[in-house]
Amino acid sequence: MAPVPALAPVVAAAPTPEAMRRLGGALAGVLRPGDTVLLGGDLGAGKTTFTQGLAAALDVTEPVTSPTFVLVHSYRTGAGWDLLHADVWRLGQLQEVIDLALPELLEDGAAVVVEWGERAAPALSADCLHVAMDFDGAAPATAPETAAADARDAAAGERRLVFTSRGASWDGRMAALADAMATAAGASSTA
Repeated sequence: MAPVPALAPVVAAAPTPEAMRRLGGALAGVLRPGDTVLLGGDLGAGKTTFTQGLAAALDVTEPVTSPTFVLVHSYRTGAGWDLLHADVWRLGQLQEVIDLALPELLEDGAAVVVEWGERAAPALSADCLHVAMDFDGAAPATAPETAAADARDAAAGERRLVFTSRGASWDGRMAALADAMATAAGASSTA
């Protein structure tokens, strides 16, 4: 039997922090309770900004901030389930990721977005969406993201996001994700 070819990744560009938020918001239309989204990229790549857009599109009413020092924030969505926003950058061992109990929270009906997700991947579901963020021709920022970092982000240049499916659940939603990202990118170019 021939191996099943991998689905092509979905690629999107975010020239501004607002465009990054729009791309995060576009993910909301395909995200489900129980989902795992792993965000990767250098400091200042836009991981928290992306998550802010996702949360806003899920009708989260409280401010979404970087969980770098508290490790996990939980936000109630308008649909009644929780969006967990984790940052494992400061964790040095896989056991520390396991101690966060993210898999158990997913079983309870939450969805999780993990900054520095590649560090947490072995402790989480193999069925996930990986979002790699990089700078398109600009040097990465040197400080963790905050809401005040938008001006720095705008000056640092365009971000490129590559969405890769890892597992059957996300494989089945990649076409819808591609459509949502194209729509969001179109909104960016007309804004």
